[in-house]
Amino acid sequence: MYHFLSGYTAKLAATERGLGKEPQATFSTCFGAPFLPRPAQVYAELLGKMMREYNVPCWLVNTGWVGGGAADGGSRMKLPYTRAMVNAALGGKLASAQFEQHPVFGVQVPKEVPGVPSEVLDARGQWADKAAYDAQAKHLAGLFQKNFEKFKGMPEEIVK
Repeated sequence: MYHFLSGYTAKLAATERGLGKEPQATFSTCFGAPFLPRPAQVYAELLGKMMREYNVPCWLVNTGWVGGGAADGGSRMKLPYTRAMVNAALGGKLASAQFEQHPVFGVQVPKEVPGVPSEVLDARGQWADKAAYDAQAKHLAGLFQKNFEKFKGMPEEIVK
């Protein structure tokens, strides 16, 4: 629900005018803020209720930038890997996977996904400069925190 509310994405030079080479972080509440007539909390709580009621797992899939910034060797996540991750999630193949907790974002990252090399699942490992990754991850986490300040009175389960 936290990530749904946050609506994190990135603007890319190939998709928007006036951008430099580096992707720019941006947030759009519930991934569609301009189109939501009700308060964001209503949609987040509905999502949580439906996930609990129907025992539906929820997955975040990185379809964006990996391996560093545009200037230092980074690139878009390869489409076949994105497809494999989505297919594994939809096919229930992640239900029995082993996971590691990401040290900055706290999300559970699978160690293996059919059709995806395990090194692709290690975001930090894809960066040649690990210190640069650490700095960027902490910066992005700060952007999430700053963005989330606009959501007042959220239930503790979402804030955590």
